[in-house]
Amino acid sequence: MPTSENPLRPDEAHALFSPEVDLHELGILANAQKQKISGQNVYYSVNVHLNPTNVCRFRCPLCAFSCDAKDAKAYRLINSEIFALVENAVHSGCSELHWVGGIPDNVPYSWYAATLKEIHRRFPELSIKAWTAVEILHFAQTTCRTVADILSELKSFGLAALPGGGAEIFAPEIRKRIAPDKPNAEAWLDVHRTAHELGIPTNATMLFGHLELVRHRIDHLLRLRELQEESIRENRPARFETFVPLVFHPQGTAFSDRKMIPAHEILRTIAIGRLFLHNFSHIKAYWVTLGVELAQIALGYGADDFDGTIQRERIHHDAGSQVPFGLSEQRIRELIEETGAIAVRR
Repeated sequence: MPTSENPLRPDEAHALFSPEVDLHELGILANAQKQKISGQNVYYSVNVHLNPTNVCRFRCPLCAFSCDAKDAKAYRLINSEIFALVENAVHSGCSELHWVGGIPDNVPYSWYAATLKEIHRRFPELSIKAWTAVEILHFAQTTCRTVADILSELKSFGLAALPGGGAEIFAPEIRKRIAPDKPNAEAWLDVHRTAHELGIPTNATMLFGHLELVRHRIDHLLRLRELQEESIRENRPARFETFVPLVFHPQGTAFSDRKMIPAHEILRTIAIGRLFLHNFSHIKAYWVTLGVELAQIALGYGADDFDGTIQRERIHHDAGSQVPFGLSEQRIRELIEETGAIAVRR
């Protein structure tokens, strides 16, 4: 099994992507690595997604969610709608808020900060995971403040963690085609480095199944592993908690003519991610992009986190995801237990 003393090398990972390597045997290896860390446990949360607007200044070719302010599908939730959404979620048992969305030009950082502060004041029991590194960089740039200053303030207002979105694929030759105006890999990684230094745990994503090649996936995983190792070595008070492999859905994007990546390649990528990221505690089977049945299968290929109830998610549904708009906690537990695992609410 890969360890910090003997990590899986990039060339070894590349070899594992070969169809000549039996997928079932690869899954057995990844599952053994998972069980060393989590045993039979599979984790989930009771969470709600808040996507306040789909208006975004970046308009990335890979994104089916974002639009211009004058588009017919453009929307923006007002504060009363946001507070009502959160209140309903808390009253129904949610313990986590996942807040990401478009980045419009005309919404100041002060609104985000004040809204976070008010949500935390009203619902102090709610764990708030909010804003990708791309959004944090936007806040810093528009206020002429440092990322550390912004993150420190948001933490004091109730921010508990950062999600992992905006990473896409780090390789610049691919990134400039799928998300040309987003900050580069170094900037994304530096936001997460700073968050770890400040005691804010984060997640990490990789969007795959679009234009990238196997070597781009391995490069992406390597950069994540190196930053995690750095945070461990420097004894930072936080680090990456979970790696989230996100399957690209082409519908409604500039790449709508591309076919969905096949299930066997998705499972292979998840299994290799588990083996390569030996210093990550958790690998997520994000059922919104995988589909519910494939997410269950992924629990046998190295994943140990089923995400959660995911009420009101819009971003991946806009790209063609056919899964429900949320699952009940009981259904989540049933899906996990059907695989022989132990469902553990986090």
